[in-house]
Amino acid sequence: MSQYFTDNQHEIREVQENKKQYLELLLLADEQENMIDRYLERGIMYVLDDNGVKAECVVTDEGGRILEIKNLAVSPECQRQGYGREMIRFLADTYRGCYDILQVGTGDSPETLPFYESCGFQRSHVVKGFFTEYYDHPIYEGGRQLVDMVYLRMSLT
Repeated sequence: MSQYFTDNQHEIREVQENKKQYLELLLLADEQENMIDRYLERGIMYVLDDNGVKAECVVTDEGGRILEIKNLAVSPECQRQGYGREMIRFLADTYRGCYDILQVGTGDSPETLPFYESCGFQRSHVVKGFFTEYYDHPIYEGGRQLVDMVYLRMSLT
């Protein structure tokens, strides 16, 4: 298992086996398990440990030198403490030079879009009806039903 330490001296490590042990965290960012199953095994998973696992992320190679964040979640009691931002910084630093773009798709939510934009992402494109087509139940975030997938991108060059 690969181990990395961030500037804040938190350990970030790659998880190569038994990724489903973090299902509770994964479901915070993607609340339908069969959707997680579509990318979990092909993705690279990292967890951030600060006296216990506080955050996780899964990234996938989408081809064309694009790396996509498929899942990024922070334990509810640890949110708004910089762990999500630290994971994004780690990904950008780790994959700069290997990929040209780091992208993420998320719902049109007043909670998540401003977070990603504050981390340096810019809106790229929208996939209309994604959440209503691929999820078996309505997904709500910040009191709003998610319908479209909004993609944001950050340059890694």
